Amino acid sequence: MGRTALIAGTTGLIGKELLDLLLADAHYDRVLALSRKPLNPHPKLETIIVNLDEWEKLQNLKADDVFCCLGTTMKQAKTKAAFRKVDFEYPLQLATALKQNGATTFLLVSALGANKSSGIFYNKVKGEVEDAIGSLAFNATHIFRPSLLLGDRNEQRSGEDAAKVFYKFFGFLIPKKYKGVEGAKVARAMQREAKSAKQGLHVYESVQLQNY
Repeated sequence: MGRTALIAGTTGLIGKELLDLLLADAHYDRVLALSRKPLNPHPKLETIIVNLDEWEKLQNLKADDVFCCLGTTMKQAKTKAAFRKVDFEYPLQLATALKQNGATTFLLVSALGANKSSGIFYNKVKGEVEDAIGSLAFNATHIFRPSLLLGDRNEQRSGEDAAKVFYKFFGFLIPKKYKGVEGAKVARAMQREAKSAKQGLHVYESVQLQNY
């Protein structure tokens, strides 16, 4: 019998690519997707309509592999507290609930430069959530740290759009470790590593994600 995957953050650049990959993957018999709105139907897909503050709905959810693609920006969140809720509290609540219900693998989208000791708020929060989820000791925890994400988003992020224009013309000047990475590559990395035999904690820097 195949495994069950759960994905949170299906409307973002990585999440929408990853959802398609998981639905097409024979490794999974069932794919649970947490979403604020209905998704296109698929025989393997079970969409769970949930507001991000209704985490009590997670208490009875069970999955083998959990893919967390949640994330926002300071511009969208508007306050540090709101940003921390989306990028720290929600992923940790998700991980805690699913770990208690028997999940064995957790895959988290973080960011280049994540460091709980950073003086930069964004990087600090990303580092803190990495540390908190790592301490839950899943059989396997995979953390992905992409740089600027390339691809077509459902929503516009003006700062990223400006960066992409710069990258298009001057990308050759950017050191390899900081180069943008396609959201589709990050999604493929998550799909592939979820099916690997690796155990313990593994971190994939942006330069590594270029190879997927």
